[in-house]
Amino acid sequence: QVQLVESGGGLVQAGGSLRLSCAASRSIFSFSDVGWYRQAPGQQRDLVATFTSGGSTNYAYSVKGRFTISRDSAKDTVYLEMNSLKPEDTAVYYCYAAITTNKGWTRYKSDYWGQGTQVTVSS
Repeated sequence: QVQLVESGGGLVQAGGSLRLSCAASRSIFSFSDVGWYRQAPGQQRDLVATFTSGGSTNYAYSVKGRFTISRDSAKDTVYLEMNSLKPEDTAVYYCYAAITTNKGWTRYKSDYWGQGTQVTVSS
């Protein structure tokens, strides 16, 4: 079982910054994907930023240039640096990790989620 523990959320004014942390219970390089999603009230959970198994990064268009995902393998921790925050960034932010295994011709993927951390940006 994989445990993901987020921290760093809070209340910030528009234009401010926050850094989220996600501590994993195993090596972050064991994940095929790891990163951040967010869910605003009444909306679906959407990708914010992730690392793929190849080491590349994916960002939602709305956060490009403002958010940066990074990782510390020594701490098995993934970070999300959020700058120039806007009220529309208000959401619960979830850490996400996936483990993909192959057995013969079949690929299995297991998804894991943290408990979420609230980010509120006031105008």
